[in-house]
Amino acid sequence: MQAENHPESDIEKVLGMDELTRGTRVKRWISIMLVVIVLIIVTAVIVRKNSTDKSNGQQFKTQEVTRGNLEVTVTATGTLQPTKTVQVGSELSGIIESVSVDYNDSVKTGQILAKIDTSKLEAQVTQTKAALESAEAKVKQAQATVTETRSKLEQLQTAQKLSGNKIPSQAEIDAAKASFERAKADEASARASVSQARATLQANETDLSKAIIRAPINGIILSRDVDPGQTVAASFQTPELFVIAQDLTQMELQVDVDEADVGQVKKGQSATFTVDAYPDRTFQAQTTQVRYNSKTVSGVVTYTTVLKVNNPDLALRPGMTATAIITVGKVENAVLVPNSAFRFTPPVQETKKQSSNNGGLMNAIMPHPPRENSSNGQKNENGDRVKKTLYILKDGKPVAVSVKVGMTNGTLTEVLDGEIKPGTPVCCF
Repeated sequence: MQAENHPESDIEKVLGMDELTRGTRVKRWISIMLVVIVLIIVTAVIVRKNSTDKSNGQQFKTQEVTRGNLEVTVTATGTLQPTKTVQVGSELSGIIESVSVDYNDSVKTGQILAKIDTSKLEAQVTQTKAALESAEAKVKQAQATVTETRSKLEQLQTAQKLSGNKIPSQAEIDAAKASFERAKADEASARASVSQARATLQANETDLSKAIIRAPINGIILSRDVDPGQTVAASFQTPELFVIAQDLTQMELQVDVDEADVGQVKKGQSATFTVDAYPDRTFQAQTTQVRYNSKTVSGVVTYTTVLKVNNPDLALRPGMTATAIITVGKVENAVLVPNSAFRFTPPVQETKKQSSNNGGLMNAIMPHPPRENSSNGQKNENGDRVKKTLYILKDGKPVAVSVKVGMTNGTLTEVLDGEIKPGTPVCCF
């Protein structure tokens, strides 16, 4: 075969134009890539600067300071209880003969609730009465003996005196005196037996009276745990037969207040609460007691607080679960600021010097967290945080203003002192 001739390629090789063309192409691509990177960086810086300028130029979210009433509340849950309950039991063992009341019955003091079979008790009373009568008869017998021995002793003493101490002998007189003293001792013993028999009779009669179980207070029967024919065994512990609530028109609500809120709850504060049985109804209550004893459940420490509740229509029942809202503070005509305003911090302004000292253009591109507001940490001598910082807009820029704050309900905070007036727009988070 005959080789082909390439005169142009040979000429380029001779002159070195092939290497020159390749180098030019590489340089051209490198230049293009550098230009593209620079354009990207410049675009990013411009976009960031525009967004920063836009955020500094009337783009802040604001809310106006208002004037109104502020109410601070504490929420707690608990159960309704009667103001006083009495557990009625029996001191005696026996068979229940009859039950005169049932659940929800209203009872009066002294009303019969139930009776225990009294056959055995009545027999014991009869027996002790007979023993008392026997003891009284023995007293009379002893008295007669005392009278007899006294008379005999007096006769002997008279005879001795008339006979000039000749008759009777001294031994006979001593024996008569001994008989007289024994007679008096027997009389004293008989009287003691009477007292003992009388006490036994009284005890048996008391037991007989306790066989009739009566209501100790006026109230309503909440629980009845006995039926006719049931055996009551009162050995080591008094069995509970009835539970009586004194007055359900006056009840108490016992709620558990968290340890973080208990310092604000005081006696006499008003409250409202709701129960699941009446979701559309709100009941009124008043704080009567904040107990010092604590309860810890699942690591949460709470303190029992008692609220007084009026229940004239008996709509509320013992054991109902209630959610109470206790008013721990109230301020009228106060200057109010939304709590989100205290969480606002202005954006950080990046300068050229900061950019050059902290990574140049790349540092300018990267986002930065907002600076913390150190003014919000001021406290008074009691350790309470009372001074905070707000930001108001002046010429489109946020300006810090220090204010003294009071109570808060979690949404609004009372401003006690500072250059803040109702209607002033404040920057909010």
